[in-house]
Amino acid sequence: MPDPSDMTHRAATIAVLVENEAGVLARVIGLFSGRGYNIDSLTVAPVDAEGRLSRITVVTSGTEMVIEQIKAQLDRLVPVHKVADLTLEGPHLTRELALIKVVGSGSARQEALRLADAFRARVVDATTESFVFEMTGSGEKLDAFINLMRPIGLAEVSRTGAVAIARGTASLTV
Repeated sequence: MPDPSDMTHRAATIAVLVENEAGVLARVIGLFSGRGYNIDSLTVAPVDAEGRLSRITVVTSGTEMVIEQIKAQLDRLVPVHKVADLTLEGPHLTRELALIKVVGSGSARQEALRLADAFRARVVDATTESFVFEMTGSGEKLDAFINLMRPIGLAEVSRTGAVAIARGTASLTV
C-alpha cells in the first residue's frame, strides 16, 4: 500500500549548476516534457567569471516521489554539477521581476500610481495614456499587484520567473 504522504503535492524550487554549453537547457526541458512533468517557472544565466557555469532555477510541483525522481534524473544529466532542492534544504530567498503595463486616464492613473507606491513598484516608462511599472518580489506579491491592476487597465505583463538562493553560508558550488 502506498504511503499517503507520497500522494501529497508540493511545490519545489530546484537549483541546478550546469556547464554553460549549447543544448544543456534543451536537455533539462526535455527531461521534464518527456516524462510529463510541468515547469511552473524556469530561469537560467551564467554565474561564474569565466562563463563556464550556468545556474538553472526550476519551480515545479508534484508528489514527493515525483520531486525525488526529477532531482535524481537531473543529477544524472552529463553536464550537471549539482542539484539542490532549496525548498527542503533550509531557508532561502525567492524573487521574481515583472514589467507591468497599465493603460488608463484620469482617476485610473492616480489609483495605479497609489497602488504602485504601496507595492514599491517603480515607474520605468510613462506616457499620457500608460505606465510601465517594474516590480520585484515574491510571486504572490506580483500576482496581488497584477490582479489589482486588472480593473484599472492592465494591458501587458512580462515576468522573469523565479530566481532563488539559500540564506546564510550555504551555496551551490562545484
